[in-house]
Amino acid sequence: MATGDDPVLDRRRTAAVVTASDGVASGHREDGSGAAVAALLEQHGFGVVARRVVPDERAGIATVLRELADDDLALVAITGGTGFGPRDVTPEATRDAIEREAPGLAEAMRASGRAATPMADLSRGVCGIRGRTLIVDLPGSPRGAVESLAAVIELLPHALDLLAGDTRHHPPGHGPD
Repeated sequence: MATGDDPVLDRRRTAAVVTASDGVASGHREDGSGAAVAALLEQHGFGVVARRVVPDERAGIATVLRELADDDLALVAITGGTGFGPRDVTPEATRDAIEREAPGLAEAMRASGRAATPMADLSRGVCGIRGRTLIVDLPGSPRGAVESLAAVIELLPHALDLLAGDTRHHPPGHGPD
């Protein structure tokens, strides 16, 4: 498991950030969205134990998502490739890697984004589960990625606890006392 170097870090709060971008992968552009997503995750108590950059290639993206999930990380946030461009294939790659979709998270991100821009509905990002890992697609712009992740960040700890098999606890006011 990727957290072997830090025995204190709870595996349910481990994360990887992947940037899908031809420009970043080729060194022509800086990875602003990956850095911004990693910073937001760390501010919310996640240990970002891996960062990857991949070109906009469906098979390559799916392979990286599978590898990170199979390394038993709790969360993989991938930024980039969720739009309408001809090389925007992240949602398809995510679907290739996941076993179950989590559509409510993607819906919440798009709904929240509408407050900032009507362009939020052009995001094709999906979210889903592979094993005990949640994979979340985010837009490629730093602002869009952070706003989308912020829309669901408070839900993630409970979602990850559930994926880890901890179904006896509920957020305050939501379930048996």
